Amino acid sequence: MKRCLHAISFAVLLAALLCAPKLTSAQQSCESLASLKIPEVTITSATSISTPPDFEVPSTPGRFGTPAGLKVSVPFCRVAGFATPTTDSHISFEVWLPIAANWNGKYVGIGNPGFIGSISYGGLVREIARGSATASTDTGHADVGATSEAPDAWAIGHPEKIADWGYRAVHVTTITAKQLLQAFYGKPAKLSFWSSCHEGGNQALTEAQKYPDDFDGIAAGDPAYNITHLQAVSEYVTWVSLKDGVKAPGYIPPSKYAVIHRAALDACDTLDGVRDGVIEDPTRCHFNPETIRCPGNTDNASCLTGPQVETAKLIYAGPRFSDGTQIYPGFDPGSEMGWGLMAAGPEPLSISTGFFKSIVFDDPKWDFRTFDVDRDTRTADSKAGALVNSNDPNLKPFKDHGGKLLLYESWDEAIIPPRSAIDYYNNVQAAMGGPGKTQDFFRLFMVPGMGMCAGFGFGSDGTFDAMDVVQKWRETNVAPDKIINAHRTAGAVDKTHPACAYPQVAIYKGSGDIMDAANFTCGNPKR
Repeated sequence: MKRCLHAISFAVLLAALLCAPKLTSAQQSCESLASLKIPEVTITSATSISTPPDFEVPSTPGRFGTPAGLKVSVPFCRVAGFATPTTDSHISFEVWLPIAANWNGKYVGIGNPGFIGSISYGGLVREIARGSATASTDTGHADVGATSEAPDAWAIGHPEKIADWGYRAVHVTTITAKQLLQAFYGKPAKLSFWSSCHEGGNQALTEAQKYPDDFDGIAAGDPAYNITHLQAVSEYVTWVSLKDGVKAPGYIPPSKYAVIHRAALDACDTLDGVRDGVIEDPTRCHFNPETIRCPGNTDNASCLTGPQVETAKLIYAGPRFSDGTQIYPGFDPGSEMGWGLMAAGPEPLSISTGFFKSIVFDDPKWDFRTFDVDRDTRTADSKAGALVNSNDPNLKPFKDHGGKLLLYESWDEAIIPPRSAIDYYNNVQAAMGGPGKTQDFFRLFMVPGMGMCAGFGFGSDGTFDAMDVVQKWRETNVAPDKIINAHRTAGAVDKTHPACAYPQVAIYKGSGDIMDAANFTCGNPKR
């Protein structure tokens, strides 16, 4: 009986050894990655995750946190650790590595929204399912100790943590992830990609500018570009709308946003030759809110009072320094339905106000009503500009690396003024010698009808897949001329529209369904 048991055990062991994946001499097992020596990096765990059962990722709190119940249904190696490039740094990260048989040969970095201080597990789950090696960071701080007075309390008195959030954390995580995947697979990734939006879009531009060798293809969506000036325009809109309270004459109640929006559409929707509920190119729209001023001193639901007209003009115009220089563009006609994020109140926007409280003034008691756009923007530039701004137009190192940069901006964006993307695009062209020097590696797409990143507004549940486009561009070297944006209702596509490579716009062919992108062509707009 014992000999039979020994024979069975040996047979089971032999079968397990024969079926186990073979490690080359250069490969390491998942668990052995915990002992990998990387300067200024501590690996805290390296664990093989086998499924089924499905692996449920940790949930994280907050608006941009990870909801409970998110699961992974493919096997992978989960590595966690932290980096300490300075004595005041603690950059946590996770690197997820598909088993070798499932790896598509790519590395994909995961972006972060806002000032978030947690791992973006949703992005990790998405990319591991696609077969990509992937990583995410908490950007160098945990979302702890935050209060309504100081939502970004982690930054007070910690310039190195601000630098970690501003530019260092993604780079440190990227080079660490590449060393881990080299050890695990015994070879480097064929190509590395990044696609993210808002702060993730700013991280994208930061990588292209400061660390041009990190990624081969980058999609930067609605980037929170030039942070100190972006936060200034956000605070400016909050200040002009709320400084005197919601009962002040100039306050625009949210019920009137639709009135302004309707008037803007009536003025500019047909400039592209078709009425489809979308302003194709807001730079051609010269809507004046004076056209909906209430008669006399009346205040009706269908019009704006004189003081409300002046507030709307300020929102459209954007802030300027005292010498008249534009600090950041204002918001464009078509964005009105999103004004409530900064202008509805009764409290100011926490992101921009928290930025000035914690990062600029180190004062959780700072009152937004004291905001002076000229003085405080200059203070922000002096205090934090070098740590958080990525506005270098010289992308030659990224181009020389072979990188492709796809920049897209939602025209109905109501947090980041869309024309800021055009400003950066024009600055890059000027710095690099014109369109002929940039079109082969850098393209801008201004997306009509989409608000605040793909997946909002026109793009809700849509198929505006910038990652897929930039990967194909890098792999085939064929630059995209247009990207199809789709809208879905109950899971079915009921509207498509092209976003064209700037400065071209979508032009209706003159016949066919206006809800079908096939009936539009990309061309230069008539002025």
